[in-house]
Amino acid sequence: MTTHALNEADWKRWQESWDRQQEWYLPDREERFRVMLDMTEALVGPEPRVLDLACGTGSISDRVLRRLPNATTVGVDRDPALLSIARGTFAGDRRATFVTADLSDPDWPTLLPEGPYDAVLTATALHWMHTEPLRALYGRLAGVVREGGVFMNADHMPDESTPRINAAVHIYEEEQRKRRQAEGALDWSGWWRALSEDPALAAVAQERFALFGNPAEVRHDHNNEEFQTAAWHASTLREVGFAESRTVWASPTDALVLGLR
Repeated sequence: MTTHALNEADWKRWQESWDRQQEWYLPDREERFRVMLDMTEALVGPEPRVLDLACGTGSISDRVLRRLPNATTVGVDRDPALLSIARGTFAGDRRATFVTADLSDPDWPTLLPEGPYDAVLTATALHWMHTEPLRALYGRLAGVVREGGVFMNADHMPDESTPRINAAVHIYEEEQRKRRQAEGALDWSGWWRALSEDPALAAVAQERFALFGNPAEVRHDHNNEEFQTAAWHASTLREVGFAESRTVWASPTDALVLGLR
């Protein structure tokens, strides 16, 4: 694991920069987080033990701990650059722990602090997995969430039954992104380019590029071939052992699906 001696202001700057970059794609990002936390508190109470799955820089952990200060979080991810930012941001906060693990490895749950967890939360992260590996991941999560606990995934979950609506939304959103980019907003590849140019993070950025490719050079470093519908997510969660599951929030392109163990 690579560590860097950035000061607190630098960590905060990169954390906030990540959030702004994500909001370039998802202007409603905070709304999905709000609903996610509402459902967490409603179903498992105000002091949950949370697994922040594919945590990135710890955006979900940050929002959980700000809203529910007696909660604890464990963030798990494979990306060394994003985990460096997460660890730096939460340095000294004993409520937050971060673990390096590959979610495609069947044994990744053994790397976690002992469970089970009250809530497993993830957002805008699992779309890079194809259908069958994602189904297998959901099966493993059924053993990580305690009985009565919850799993929530907020991600791109398209409805292909409405092609005209989808086309109009796509055009509208692209126009909005171009406008924000003209105003100086960074997209995915631009953000990674800026990170790699920071002397304090250049080495860990190269570690990340060795694992996943450099977004500034690779046209698509995510799965862009298979996107599962919200109905697929809900039914798959029931198939692998969740007692109830359904959509609890949706936008024209994305949804938040909740599974109750």
